[in-house]
Amino acid sequence: MGRAYEVRKASIQKTGAAKAKLYSMYAREIYQAAKTGGTEFESNSALKRLVDKAKKEQVPSDIINRAIDKVNSGVDETYTNANYELFGPAGSSLIVACLTDNVNRSVSSVRAAVNKCHVKMGAQGSVSYMYDHLCVVSFKGLDEEQTLEALIEAGIDIEDIEIENDETIIYGTPSDLFNIKEAISSKLNNVNFDMDEITYIAKDKVTLTGEDLETFNKLLTMLDEIEDVQHVYHNVEL
Repeated sequence: MGRAYEVRKASIQKTGAAKAKLYSMYAREIYQAAKTGGTEFESNSALKRLVDKAKKEQVPSDIINRAIDKVNSGVDETYTNANYELFGPAGSSLIVACLTDNVNRSVSSVRAAVNKCHVKMGAQGSVSYMYDHLCVVSFKGLDEEQTLEALIEAGIDIEDIEIENDETIIYGTPSDLFNIKEAISSKLNNVNFDMDEITYIAKDKVTLTGEDLETFNKLLTMLDEIEDVQHVYHNVEL
């Protein structure tokens, strides 16, 4: 089973969380994207991507509009991206991605979950080197040869390409996400991207059982309940 399965599975787990957490997550990300790149979709592809994703996950329009209107009205909020790297039980590892307006609060909240589950927080880089930081784009309508031709014409180097049934999945560097989508869109009118994510994918997976699995699941639950936590990436087969 391809790496795209792991991205989909993480997305399913995330969208199964409380609606309030989901709405808050998108409100912060949309505000930050609009503040950084402007509120016009035509000139801010990052904002357009986030809004499209939010709509797919049934985030209400008023949540989206309020986040953008904050920027237009001059509201000044500052959010910081912060990643925390954790060592879980029995060789498991996690990358916890936060978007926060208070780094001290976010690190204290993550550390509290770590302490309660008796796992360890590592230094920056102690876990992330075991993961590939990639963008993942999937769609239907072009075969592998046609896809590679479109990417070559656009001058884009990719990390890998997979075909699952009739779906084409491209893995590239995070900075090439929008370029990949534009290259495919130029060859396939009205293409629907089933997935366009920037993610961390573990190079090797581990399987947990018994108390180790219980501890890991407890840790995931506690991290998911932290407001500042946007995404949790890990190397455990669930």
